[in-house]
Amino acid sequence: MTTKNIVVWVVVVAVVIAGGAWFLIKTNSGPSKYDDFAKCLKDNGAVFYGAFWCPHCQNQKKMFGSSEKFLPYVECSTADGRSQLPVCNEKQVTGYPTWEFTDGSRESGEVPLETLSKKTGCPLPK
Repeated sequence: MTTKNIVVWVVVVAVVIAGGAWFLIKTNSGPSKYDDFAKCLKDNGAVFYGAFWCPHCQNQKKMFGSSEKFLPYVECSTADGRSQLPVCNEKQVTGYPTWEFTDGSRESGEVPLETLSKKTGCPLPK
């Protein structure tokens, strides 16, 4: 390989890395659509009980996109996935996902965002 070819490859690799970094920064910067909604759920006392291995819990989180980090999420599974943590035993959580609200009511399964809005009074973004 000639010096010219090496320089070309170094430039190509640098451009690809810079483009990837720009994309990550661009997609992860600024507030996301559901940030305020997720924060409102927490502020209004909703709690989302789930387990890391639960596909329905993962689907519920995906509904919030990058705003997932603001959800009032409580992990119920032990690290090995074979048992439930005491906090969820005490709350008598028997399935995932389970949402609990300040009035004591619960919703199980993948709960539509509209339902979460109605149960908490949190407005959905437009």
